[in-house]
Amino acid sequence: MTSFGKFIKRFLLAFMLLVVVFHVLVAGLLLIWKTQPINNSMFMLTHRLTGGTVTQTWAEYDAIAKSAKQAAIASEDAKFSQHNGFDLEGIEVARKKNEATGKMSAGGSTITQQLAKNLFLTSHRSYIRKGEEAIITVMIETLWDKQRILTAYLNVAEFGKGIYGIEAAAQHYFHKSAAKLNRDESALLISMLTNPKYYQDNQNDRRLRNKQRIVKKRMNSAALP
Repeated sequence: MTSFGKFIKRFLLAFMLLVVVFHVLVAGLLLIWKTQPINNSMFMLTHRLTGGTVTQTWAEYDAIAKSAKQAAIASEDAKFSQHNGFDLEGIEVARKKNEATGKMSAGGSTITQQLAKNLFLTSHRSYIRKGEEAIITVMIETLWDKQRILTAYLNVAEFGKGIYGIEAAAQHYFHKSAAKLNRDESALLISMLTNPKYYQDNQNDRRLRNKQRIVKKRMNSAALP
């Protein structure tokens, strides 16, 4: 074997070892976070490393208003309580849209997939990241129940510059706890998730308010875990 061949072999072995170590770390954190509050994520860590301040307070499932949980499912993942982490129909729709536009503009991501990205990955769009996201999604769905997944999602989602989690968002925008959010407030906060930093300073944006109305109409049909 040539020197170059040996180098490639060592490189591949080192890369495979790093991949294994990464997934072992992910599994370990998921086991810890199955019962313990999550006060950090890749998105929060990135925000801190770039000099930002993170505001987040953990809220358990029963400390989050029913309307907020309904809004999240109605807006982000209508089949959340039924699927195993992947909405195959949504993925197919996203694939066709991406083929039509020639870029990865749509992801068809479920709540679990978004949680996997927020906790361990970055917002960079690529098929490699989507593949890693899929692996972590399977791990989350295997180790956690649906209530834990929804609770974690609502606690680590970004609602503005440095504002993470539904409790911090409720306090920042409405000066109340997440448990006391009403339907209008819940629908508005969840509608902000598509572009939270922009909507933080543009609360009357027409697209935001239109989505708020749509989410509010769909909330009653959302099946909670």
